[in-house]
Amino acid sequence: MLNPGINRYKTVQVRTSSPSELLTMLFDGCFRFMNEGLAAMELGNRPRAAERLDRAYAIMSEFAATLKHDVWPDLCQNLDGIYTFCMSQLVQANIEQNPQKVRDVIRVLEPLRDAFKEAARQVISGEAKLEAHAGAAKR
Repeated sequence: MLNPGINRYKTVQVRTSSPSELLTMLFDGCFRFMNEGLAAMELGNRPRAAERLDRAYAIMSEFAATLKHDVWPDLCQNLDGIYTFCMSQLVQANIEQNPQKVRDVIRVLEPLRDAFKEAARQVISGEAKLEAHAGAAKR
């Protein structure tokens, strides 16, 4: 269990993060949980594997639930298909104790995570440039 200071820091970090930073943190957490589940599965620790895979599943479920189909219908339809496939694979991996299914989910999600991280980096970079420009204009 984390100590109270670390818990407070993490709470502040989440509350002060931009949406793109939160998305990146969620992807990082999802991958951490999948890798921990995979490691537990390979060690034969079924309860730990199930708990870790369930956490990864919950994050993907949240990704799917927050898609804005009315704003980006085609993109959301594609992402929904990816998330549905990945969640199904995690369930099957847990039932069958099949590490390859977890590896398949990781392989499918890595390019998506990398694309979101790059987009977030560009958004943050663009915001910094706008703030610098606005600051120079005020002088």
